[in-house]
Amino acid sequence: MIKSVIGQNIHDLKLRISNSCLKVGRSIDEITLVAVTKTVPVERIQAAIDVGITTIGENRVQEAVEKFSVIDNKVQWHLIGHLQTNKVKKAIEMFTMIQSIDSLYLAVEVEKRFNTQNKEIQVLIEVNTSGEDTKFGVKPGDLFMLIKDMLPFSHLNISGLMTIGPGLAIEDKEKSRPCFRVLYELRQRAETEFGIKLPYLSMGMSSDFEVGIEEGSNMIRIGTAIFGPRSNNNG
Repeated sequence: MIKSVIGQNIHDLKLRISNSCLKVGRSIDEITLVAVTKTVPVERIQAAIDVGITTIGENRVQEAVEKFSVIDNKVQWHLIGHLQTNKVKKAIEMFTMIQSIDSLYLAVEVEKRFNTQNKEIQVLIEVNTSGEDTKFGVKPGDLFMLIKDMLPFSHLNISGLMTIGPGLAIEDKEKSRPCFRVLYELRQRAETEFGIKLPYLSMGMSSDFEVGIEEGSNMIRIGTAIFGPRSNNNG
């Protein structure tokens, strides 16, 4: 029963993604779907994996630790929530991407930890494009300095940018459009200025992913549209 409901949700979601892509002349194959599993029980996560989900997004390291050992290890794990420096050691054991690097202090700590493990990890820099005090992320005006400082790191692969739309987008997805447009433009400028490729733009959740796709997102973080409503929603 759980698998059939989640399977139908994913089918409906992919249809919406496809329609959004068609609207702007893109292919659904360009879009990486990250299933946000904050507060989602293990059996529901496994059901989603069984019907095709390949990337899991967790907000908290400790919650991910509790799930990691009992969930199909063929999936990729992304940390999409704020990373505390005292959780970095545990994070490197699980995640293939950290989407929430938002300060040089945190980047240095992650680099040090991965250096000791002789590992490399993909990271996205989180940008606070809405200007809301309740959100993490580097300010748009400080992004280029952070990239410049991170470029010498040999164990962090700067793979793109991430942002979260404003709280008002839950009711009106169009409120996210200016924020997503800012992130797209920042990516274009950063690639030109530093001569690098930033392949991923992670922007768009259940309430506003269509707008994200229209504005260039190729990674969307979806919780509610897959698993249904839940408390402390972050997708």
